[in-house]
Amino acid sequence: MGKEAKGSEKQQTYWRPMQVYVLAAVCLIVGLPVGYLLRGSAPEVPPGTVQTADVPGAPQPASAAMPAGPPHSMPTMQDMKRMADRKAEPLLAKLQSDPKNAQLLNQIGIVYRSAHQFKEAEGYFQQSLAVDAKNADVRTDMAACMFYRGDADGALKELEQALKYDPRHAGALMNIGIIKWKAKNDVPGAVASWEKLLKLNPDFSHRDEVERMIAEAKQNSKG
Repeated sequence: MGKEAKGSEKQQTYWRPMQVYVLAAVCLIVGLPVGYLLRGSAPEVPPGTVQTADVPGAPQPASAAMPAGPPHSMPTMQDMKRMADRKAEPLLAKLQSDPKNAQLLNQIGIVYRSAHQFKEAEGYFQQSLAVDAKNADVRTDMAACMFYRGDADGALKELEQALKYDPRHAGALMNIGIIKWKAKNDVPGAVASWEKLLKLNPDFSHRDEVERMIAEAKQNSKG
């Protein structure tokens, strides 16, 4: 989930606003901490920001990764895991002869993240960071997986670490705001992160969405 230029938000992939808010609402209802996380790395491919295109760094719509079958059928998690395993096979074969290849480990992580296999993805991102600890893109992707798995505090810690290496990283700043807002009920912290995002990235292509979230978070905090 080629690798994009570090810190470049132009190639980031994330859900449309309506998908984001609907998913966030559903997750809140069932008690899951999910928001609308930007992906840290990799172009959109059948796996999607997780590589599915959604929340925290997010996975791409499930429909994009559907296996062949009856129209409108939705893949099960087992289906997604099998698809990820198949897609990762050639990458894992290369890894055997080059186990310390940080980019290759990241690519495998992206494959599993795209299939919503967050535990497996997180493991490969960790291995990639063991080789290249300063890669803010990979750290942002790993944080998204942690958030999806329910570790909001751990995700925030990793995102803050990403900012130490790349202070203007759009994905990290966006995701910190989402997590603080939706998982920690920290509106001031969320707004501060988003305002910093806009200040450091004045040409951010989704500025309008960020400004709407800032306004919504502030309004909701008054209620």
